[in-house]
Amino acid sequence: MKIYGFEKLSMVDYDGHLCATIFTGGCNFRCPFCQNSDLVNVTNLEQYGEDEIFAHLEKRKNIIDSVCISGGEPTLNPDLKDFIKKIKSRGLLVKLDTNGTKPELIKNLIEEGLVDYVAMDVKNSRESYQKTAGAIVDLDAISQSIELLKTNIVPYEFRTTLVSGHHTNESIEEMGKWLDGGEKIFLQCFKDSGSCLQQGLQKITKDRALIFKTILQKYIKKVELRGY
Repeated sequence: MKIYGFEKLSMVDYDGHLCATIFTGGCNFRCPFCQNSDLVNVTNLEQYGEDEIFAHLEKRKNIIDSVCISGGEPTLNPDLKDFIKKIKSRGLLVKLDTNGTKPELIKNLIEEGLVDYVAMDVKNSRESYQKTAGAIVDLDAISQSIELLKTNIVPYEFRTTLVSGHHTNESIEEMGKWLDGGEKIFLQCFKDSGSCLQQGLQKITKDRALIFKTILQKYIKKVELRGY
């Protein structure tokens, strides 16, 4: 596994759990608002060895109950499944953060009992997806991942980071229709850490985010703001 970030204890990455969070390097998107540009481009980062990761998990086995695998995009790693098996063998839960571009792999991981929770980023409506993802996107693959999760095959959430110039009432409405029947979505507040792929972006105000929330409540059972 190409691991370039490691948070030894997190209380926010997996709701209701104390977890360790690992960050894989590389991504097939170039979202302009991405806060993890170093992970996307894998620049000036030291790689963590698996032995170091598992030594820490063993040390903290009476404190943490789970591991969050984030990125970058974890599903790009060909040895992801084997890595998760090692985590599960230690009796830990696994949360996977993903952009949903590898639906068959996600399905396989879930069916084999290797993933306990999935957080899938949904960038925008179909029409605005490539602009917000900063890359050419296989929308069929995204749709397959959305439909897979909507079957409640595993506990999950959708999440969308709101950015001015990318999200509008119209695009949120269309996204809601796409996600119709979904269990839960979090509308996340964009924060400019100074390391985003594109500079000068602005957040959506809380008032507008609440309008977006109202729109999505027509389609999704639970809609919450995060970071506002």
